[in-house]
Amino acid sequence: MPLQHVSPAESPRALCAIVPPFLLSRIATLDDPRFERAAHAAQRSLIDIGHDHLDHGRHEHTLPPRSLRPDEPAERGIVSRAISDAQTGETLPGILVRSEGGPETDDASVTEAYDGLGYTFALFWEVFERDSIDDRSSPLEATVHFGSLYDNAFWDGSRMVFGDGDGEIFTGFTRSLSVIGHELAHGVTEFTAGLVYRGQSGALNEHVSDVFGALVEQHAWRQTAAEASWLVGEGIFTDEVEGNALRSLKAPGTAYDDDVLGKDPQPAHWDDFIVTRDDNGGVHLNSGIPNRAFWSTADTLGGFAWERAGQIWYDTLTNGSLTPRSEFSEFAAATIVAAVARFGDGSAEQRAVEAGWALVGVIPAEA
Repeated sequence: MPLQHVSPAESPRALCAIVPPFLLSRIATLDDPRFERAAHAAQRSLIDIGHDHLDHGRHEHTLPPRSLRPDEPAERGIVSRAISDAQTGETLPGILVRSEGGPETDDASVTEAYDGLGYTFALFWEVFERDSIDDRSSPLEATVHFGSLYDNAFWDGSRMVFGDGDGEIFTGFTRSLSVIGHELAHGVTEFTAGLVYRGQSGALNEHVSDVFGALVEQHAWRQTAAEASWLVGEGIFTDEVEGNALRSLKAPGTAYDDDVLGKDPQPAHWDDFIVTRDDNGGVHLNSGIPNRAFWSTADTLGGFAWERAGQIWYDTLTNGSLTPRSEFSEFAAATIVAAVARFGDGSAEQRAVEAGWALVGVIPAEA
């Protein structure tokens, strides 16, 4: 069993970015003329992660209120999207280029972001009857072309922000639907369980985003659990990289294995839990453990993963059973309770959830 992690004091809100700092750090130190631009881009991205994009002198927005929409919506279930263009600058939100129902532009990043927000809204509304990220019809907003050769995409507390990548290792981040769903799911977590972005609770925060990022993609493409790739970030690497994606829920630790990037370091079992002060206590690393538990649950149940496994995880996130500092054992116990509440004691769903956690060595906390 791993040692108890150390949790330094966290900031009120951490920037939730798709590319983890340990991967950017590796790229930033490359001494290879083939990746000179990528190294420079990673250095810039690391600096910006340190600033958390909440430096109001550089980024002209403030922390959002607890609800992004203070008034009651006139009608629920109506998506409202707005896409802005930072034009390679770093002032948010940028110039508005497409609003809900507006004509398509000739900018692929704008189209991909607009469509991705729509697919994410559709999953949460059509499957879980959640009306946008705050369940109050808040507009879904995104900014594309952020920064010069910017190697990341992130949720900043009020909007999605996408870089274009460096062109040597990373391509544009709007190309992956799972990335869009992942980042918006951070907003859902913020308005529900509020999992603190550090240590085990932070890894659960990342896990939840990986789960719903994968489900957004599967729901949009009508894929069963057996048909899905279970990859997060598929399509954002250039052909120079030996890898499929940033993470794999099905097989954590196998998403990439590259001479430049190294091998995907995610553990898939509790015995291999990584104790570190980096990456907010390993939030992008240890999320692989609950990720595999979810995949196992969905795979055992079969069919569309959002119908049963996804519903159990959504119920767990929203039913008040979690605290901001919930750890793996507490989250596991809560998913079992949620499975029983929705599908019944002794149900196939309960057994699948229990088997998923057993597969990764997480023992549910006792009530």
